[in-house]
Amino acid sequence: MKTAVAFLKIQLGAIGSQALAPIMGMGRTFLFFIRGFLLLFTFPIQITKTIQQVYFIGMKSILVICLTGGFTGMVLGLQGYYTLVKFGATGLLGPAVALSLIREMGPVLTAIMVIGRAGSAMAAEIGIMRISEEIDALETMDINSIRFLFSPRIAAALISFPLLTALFDVVGIFGGYLTGSVLLGINPGIYFSKMEAAVEMADINGGFIKSLVFAVVVVTICCSKGYYTHLRKDGFGAKGVSFSTTAAVVTSCVLILVTDYVITSFLL
Repeated sequence: MKTAVAFLKIQLGAIGSQALAPIMGMGRTFLFFIRGFLLLFTFPIQITKTIQQVYFIGMKSILVICLTGGFTGMVLGLQGYYTLVKFGATGLLGPAVALSLIREMGPVLTAIMVIGRAGSAMAAEIGIMRISEEIDALETMDINSIRFLFSPRIAAALISFPLLTALFDVVGIFGGYLTGSVLLGINPGIYFSKMEAAVEMADINGGFIKSLVFAVVVVTICCSKGYYTHLRKDGFGAKGVSFSTTAAVVTSCVLILVTDYVITSFLL
């Protein structure tokens, strides 16, 4: 009887630990963000490091953003044309492409592309610093590691994401123009005039709001996964860094889609 009770306690303890682990992880990540965000406003301001991160997150992502935005707009133009032509409404191709990009696809695909190019690198870099005890060395020298590693990245992301989203939207709109007007023969004047009449400032503001929220989500998840690599139970050392990087990318992408739905439900 005592053996059965002890076994039951062990099983219940294991179930409780598995249930508490995700909650503790969410709390740890939230506190990580709060600390890093508040440290943005402490002196001295890390302007040089922020500019370096703007270059890394923003400038070095321009090529992939332009390629993705251009071909996304071209696909939207092609698919939109063959859908609208069935209803005799090909003149609405411009608004369809522009609103699809500005409201949804621009912010979401920009965030996902930045996750793949910069987010994974941030998680791996900070994870390697953790397992090589560089973060411990910073703390030993009385340097706040979160302020040193996370705060410049969150500031740079808040600057870079809206600009990259705007670039994605513009390139995508011209991609839709290329397929809709140049290749399929829609009048360019109709394409742009209908688009101008349909797109409102609220649509543009909604896209920028999403990009700012996505910036916070991406950088917080990627940096925190790397920062807490040493707490992982499924691997340590280089293996732990690989798991942290994978978890950062997957979790960020899923949260981008979830957050997009939540924000859209409030903005509509």
